[in-house]
Amino acid sequence: MQRLNLNHLHTFAHVIRHGSFSAAAERLNLTQPAVSLHIRQLEQRLNLRLIERVGKRIKATSAGSTLLEHIGRIDAVVEDALLDLASHAQGVAGQIAIGTGATACIHLLPPILQTLRRQFPALDVRVSTGNTDGILRAVEENRLDLALVTLPAAGRSLSITPLLDDEFVAIFSAEQKTLPPAITPQSLETLPLVVFEAGSSTRLLIDEWYLRAGLRIKPVMELGSIEAIKEMVAAGLGYSIVPRMSVAAAHHRRGLQVQPLTPPLSRTLGIVLRQDKPLGKALRQVLEALQTLAP
Repeated sequence: MQRLNLNHLHTFAHVIRHGSFSAAAERLNLTQPAVSLHIRQLEQRLNLRLIERVGKRIKATSAGSTLLEHIGRIDAVVEDALLDLASHAQGVAGQIAIGTGATACIHLLPPILQTLRRQFPALDVRVSTGNTDGILRAVEENRLDLALVTLPAAGRSLSITPLLDDEFVAIFSAEQKTLPPAITPQSLETLPLVVFEAGSSTRLLIDEWYLRAGLRIKPVMELGSIEAIKEMVAAGLGYSIVPRMSVAAAHHRRGLQVQPLTPPLSRTLGIVLRQDKPLGKALRQVLEALQTLAP
């Protein structure tokens, strides 16, 4: 279906406002035949009479009056759109949607988002959390602009760039008096384990660490929240293996002892985009901010 021509609507509004084709033509800097053509094409497009003559003046028909009401709203929407686009042209503005895991959301993104908010007040960065598969699907479907996820990640239409490595550590309650001299899978085998829920990319890495030692873990708790895991461990209900970033700051390791693993275990976080994703000013700025996380 052919769309309405905004110029035709504008011309019609001027004809009714000024009461004649000639007056409208003068205001619009058009010829009178051009104004008549706009009105004729608009009426043909709508298959309605929009103008009628009353004596020497013209007025809108009932259909024309209804159209005038809509033209006012159309003009307002167009004006809003132009203002929004002007802000994009003048600087960094718009909305960027990021998907990531809960740990990165809590422990990596806040200072970056705070800096972006301070530097670019018109930039609206929105963050959602979920499992890696769901986040990647949302990027592929363009419901998310980018993702920060644990690698490996795959998708035929995706561009995946490693960003940083994050070591895993073992955490114990601060009240626990004796710890193994080396934190190995064998030394942890008989201790109660509080761990990430099955199916998460982080849990898969932890499972593999034990499997390489020939062990299968039997957790006493499987939780979806890193903060819940730390609370359970601090309460003396077991030990856990978590990304170091989650206990890097003093206030995030309160009530906990942190120990390195033998052999070491780490994960790689990467940035994921659609390969055909246009890199506008706003998205480029967010990507540059995330790149500051790289060592």
